[in-house]
Amino acid sequence: MLKKSLELLRQEAAESGTGTLKRSLNGISLIALGIGVIIGAGLFSLTGLAAANHAGPAVTLSFVVAAVGCAFSALCYAEFAALVPVAGSAYTYSYATMGELFAWIIGWDLVLEYSVGAATVAISWSQYLLKFLDKYGLHLPARLVLSPFETATLADGSVVHGYANLPAMAVVLAITAIIIRGTSGSAWFNALVVALKVAVVLVFIALGWNYIDPANYHPYIPTNTGTFGEFGWSGILRGAGVVFFVFIGFDIVATMAQETKNPQRNMPIGILGSLIVCTILFVLFGYVMTGLANYKEFKDSAAPVAIAIEKTPYGWLSGAIIGAILIGYTSVILVDLLGQSRVFFSMSKDGLLPPAFSKVHPTFRTPVQSNLLLGAFIALFAGFVPISVVGEMTSIGTLLAFVMVCLGVLIMRRTNPNAPRSFRTPWVPVVPILGIVTCLVMMVSLPWETWLRLAVWLAVGMAIYFGYGKKHSKLGRQARGEQQP
Repeated sequence: MLKKSLELLRQEAAESGTGTLKRSLNGISLIALGIGVIIGAGLFSLTGLAAANHAGPAVTLSFVVAAVGCAFSALCYAEFAALVPVAGSAYTYSYATMGELFAWIIGWDLVLEYSVGAATVAISWSQYLLKFLDKYGLHLPARLVLSPFETATLADGSVVHGYANLPAMAVVLAITAIIIRGTSGSAWFNALVVALKVAVVLVFIALGWNYIDPANYHPYIPTNTGTFGEFGWSGILRGAGVVFFVFIGFDIVATMAQETKNPQRNMPIGILGSLIVCTILFVLFGYVMTGLANYKEFKDSAAPVAIAIEKTPYGWLSGAIIGAILIGYTSVILVDLLGQSRVFFSMSKDGLLPPAFSKVHPTFRTPVQSNLLLGAFIALFAGFVPISVVGEMTSIGTLLAFVMVCLGVLIMRRTNPNAPRSFRTPWVPVVPILGIVTCLVMMVSLPWETWLRLAVWLAVGMAIYFGYGKKHSKLGRQARGEQQP
């Protein structure tokens, strides 16, 4: 099976000048990118659901358990990102350890996750924008905020069909324009967005702390109902499974390795730093929220934070939370688009996708054609497909990538034990094995529709690989003695 050698990957990582990605990111900007995608609207909704249905006030322990489970994979990512600092993340790591076919499967799967994720978040962003504008008496025509397959009932009782979700399309195209201008500018924009939404989280924690009712913490771990996952210690574990998906996103940091200054030092800082910062914020957030209101009040609520805010004299904070959700979604879309285009860039450079995807703009030094095509595709998807069809932004592909990266560390330690590693995953093989087990358990718990979607997408991908990628693969051409184009 065709594999990329460690030496070849390091040559790619050392490339510079025209036609290569510009190195402009440092450790702080990587941490901001990680926080940008990890802290999304999920924090404001999943925390309440996990508390109400599974863990009670002990949802704080659920966050800790989920973070520990996520850390196993993060440590493996950090070793690979420092060892082979090239764009592509899990795709590239799989190419070096398990071969071209596995690399294609992972790369193609990540493209699906980033696309579905960005489109779903854009549609949700549009819905929250309407709520935000409604607070100020501003209303957009229903036809311009719904897909052609959706209807809305107006105040007079009439039913209208949508034309296109223009706000969802607009936010995707606007963020695509920012990304095209350069990674440095994207990082500054993301840093500003991250600062704003982290500030809202900190304000909620600081203001709410003084109004905590200690009675809401008793019992801290509610008695199990007799059903696994409904409170008790099993509820904490089930709650960890619910909030685990809030953490997913740090892997996108690894896709930016080729645009990072001193990646051997800064990639582990970005990956592990974003996970640590978010864990601390999540635990404090969950503690304050369940202290302000009894966990039972959050049941079946899509906006548990609003319930908690009502227990304080700061009603204005409700609008700020909606603003934070909008901001959070914006940064998630940005990082999703960044990560997706970098995976495409790597696959194109390897010959598995057409060369247009790896052409770099001479001034901006970003993969402009890749950004434009992917941005247009996701914008159309967000504008003309209803959210019920786009579906919940599931993480099966990301979890599969986590499994491959953890397995890759085990393989690389065996095949290249003496390779210089500026960061080493501790307690190998224990940590990678625990990472694999954790992710597989999460994958098995996902609904069958998610597996069906994955199977259909992979079938399309295999057709493209055997119809185009295998024939044009640079490693394949080299192995067959063919001249490179």
